[in-house]
Parts: sequence; C-alpha cells; structure tokens
Amino acid sequence: MSDLDLTILMPCLNEAETLAFCVRQAVQAIQASGVAGEVVVADNGSTDGSQQIARAEGARVVDVPTRGYGAALIAGIEAARGKFVMMADADASYHFEHLPRFLCKLNEGYDLVMGNRFAGGIERGAMPPLHRYLGNPVLSTIGRIFFSIPVRDFHCGLRAFRRDAILALNLRTTGMEFASEMVVKSSLAGLRMTEVPTTLSPDGRSRPPHLRSWRDGWRHLRFLLLYSPRWLFFYPGLAALVVGLILSAALLPGPLVLHFWGATHSLDVDTLTYALGLVLVGTHITVFAISAKVFGTQEGFLPVNPQFERLFKFITLETGLLFGCLLLLIGAGILGYAIFLWHAAGFGPLSPTRMLRLTLPSVTLFMLGVEVIFGSFFLSLLGLNRR
Repeated sequence: MSDLDLTILMPCLNEAETLAFCVRQAVQAIQASGVAGEVVVADNGSTDGSQQIARAEGARVVDVPTRGYGAALIAGIEAARGKFVMMADADASYHFEHLPRFLCKLNEGYDLVMGNRFAGGIERGAMPPLHRYLGNPVLSTIGRIFFSIPVRDFHCGLRAFRRDAILALNLRTTGMEFASEMVVKSSLAGLRMTEVPTTLSPDGRSRPPHLRSWRDGWRHLRFLLLYSPRWLFFYPGLAALVVGLILSAALLPGPLVLHFWGATHSLDVDTLTYALGLVLVGTHITVFAISAKVFGTQEGFLPVNPQFERLFKFITLETGLLFGCLLLLIGAGILGYAIFLWHAAGFGPLSPTRMLRLTLPSVTLFMLGVEVIFGSFFLSLLGLNRR
C-alpha cells in the first residue's frame, strides 16, 4: 500500500548534465505543493555518475537492468511509494512547477492526466519541426480516431496518474512506444483521462537525445495499428470487399460503358478479374480482423467487447462450415453450367469473354468457400476457451 501522496519519477540514462537541476526542481515542487512525496530516478545503466548525483540531491535510485525508456518507467512505477506518480524526462525540458495542475485533476478523480505542450507553449528550439508539425500531430490524431481518446498530445513526457490504475494495465513495451501504450490501454480500460497545458523548454544536454525520430515514430504507429484490429484489418478489408462486390455485380451481366472526360471507356472481363480479386482480398483481411480481435481479447491485449461477444456466439464452426459449403456448391453449379454450354457446343471453341464471366465467379466462390471453412476452424480453435 502507498505510504506517500506522490512520487515524481524520472527515467535516466547518462543524464549527469541535467539530472541535479531536475531533481532539485522536483523536490521544490513537492515542498511547494505541501504533499508527502519523493523523487525516484529509474536508472537504466548510466556510466557517467548519474546515480551518485541523484542520491546527493535527495532522490531514491532504482537500478533497472533492462534497457529502454519503457522498461525504466515500468520499474520506476512498480517501485514508487506514492499514491500518485508524476513522470518526466530528466533533460530539463519539462517544468515541475506545473505539478499543482496535475494534482488538481487527479484529486478530481481522473486516473491519467496528460500534459499538452501545444496548449501550454513550446519554446524556440525545444521541439524539432519534424516532431512539431508532422510526427506528434499525425500520431496523436491517429490515436484519437482509433481509440476516441480526449488527448491532443500523445507523446508528452510530463504526465501524472494513479499508480494502482496504471499498474493494473500490465504495460509491456520497453521502448519509446511506452508513451502510446499507456494512453491507449488507459482508454481501452475505461480510465478517466484529461490534459492540462504545460511548457516545453529546449533540452539542457549537450549530447543528442535518445529519441530517434523515424525509428521511434514507426514504433508508435505500429503499436497504434496493432492495438486496433478494426483500422488495421476490418475497415480496409470491408472497403475492398464492398468495392469488389459492387464492381463484380456491375460487370457480370456484360461490359460496363462509362463516359467521362469527354471519352467513352469500356470495362470488361479484365476489370472483372481485379474486382473479384478485391472480393478475395477483402474477405481474407476481414477474417484476419476477426481472428486478431479474438486473439487479442483472449490474451488480454484488448478489452472484452460485449457486442463482439454476442456476435461471436452466432459465428460458430457449424455456421461457418454450412456457409462455406454453400459457396462451394454455388461455385460447382456455375462450373456445371459452363461445362453444359461447352458440351452444347460440341466441346469446341467458345466465346472467351462469355465463359470468363462464368469461370471467374466459379473459381472465386470455390476460393471463398475454402477461406470460410478453414477460417471457421481457425476461429473455433481460438475461441475454445470462450466456450
């Protein structure tokens, strides 16, 4: 059980230049707020004497052998003694005197309070243009769309939270994407979130930061996609399936003649081939979406969705097998009709376009039937524990 009100936590890897300044700021912020608190430095294997500097300034040092921004913070949160934890980088870029803004929201009942640097002010030279105008806005927007999160600065390193609520999320990522994981999992778990304005100052270190723009940006984006099967699989798969079905329905009776840009364009069996290909690709991706959702829920990566659970009760192995067999039978029926036409012509030459309008849908239905049957077996295997 927590015996303090607050822990200010800083991850550290060779921060000797700025660490003393940050710890002093944190101690002063705790004293000015009148709360019982501590400063914890989660050291990730510093070789520049950062540990001694932290202890000399009154901080408690937690040694974290596993390398990575996320690994250091996870260990620091576990070791924290405060009911609330405020985390910030040890590079002198964040303002610990903004602590009251965060404490006020935590005391109102919020579980996670994010700093918003865009609302509070970014000092000249504090954030590279690539991060300010592309990386942060794009990734934060994607996160808000995917997960309906009321946060506009996903990657602010200054944030505060209830320790027990965040520990219950079982955060796992060890790298920079930990910042996204905390926000996304908090949303999926239904935690109350808000943000307050804060200021970002230039990095006080003379060496380059640990952050690598493109590598870490991709890791954040990859995390957002993996935790949203709807956007990664379902929506693209559904879009491909719908477009393919519409095009196929329009082209099966005969060529489709379009008039635009002052010219006449005819779409025929070549376009039909690609349209049916879209149907196959869309179906395959949609099956991936359902499988990813089932697996993610089973493993605890994704929360249980009551609507999906009700739907899954009807998507049984038996239902899938019946539907798959029906598709195979329809495909076989079309193939039989094509053979009948060939027989009627004495097994001689036939119109290629006419026959392709039969054989292409037949092959597509055969492939869809196989996809549905084996997809049903796979989903049934994933869902064994559910039943």
